[in-house]
Amino acid sequence: MEERISIPILQEEESGFEFILRPQKMAEFVGQNRIKENLGIFIQAAKQRGDALDHTLLYGPPGLGKTTLAYIIANEMEGGIQSISGSAIDRPG
Repeated sequence: MEERISIPILQEEESGFEFILRPQKMAEFVGQNRIKENLGIFIQAAKQRGDALDHTLLYGPPGLGKTTLAYIIANEMEGGIQSISGSAIDRPG
């Protein structure tokens, strides 16, 4: 059987379209209520301190909303984000 490797590359119009559909605020994110509550407290505490958010690691299987939550955190903290796939940095070279 032939092994295929696919590397997802978003076209400019696709990445813009995805960004428009992605929730921008914690209140718009559906599901993961316990995590949303904890992250909300985490974000609020950092804002009240006038400090950056501590390091946050989001992990789990695909489809749970980890990337979306990362973008929401960046938006709520009024900061930027650089997203990279773990598989892209998994192996050296």
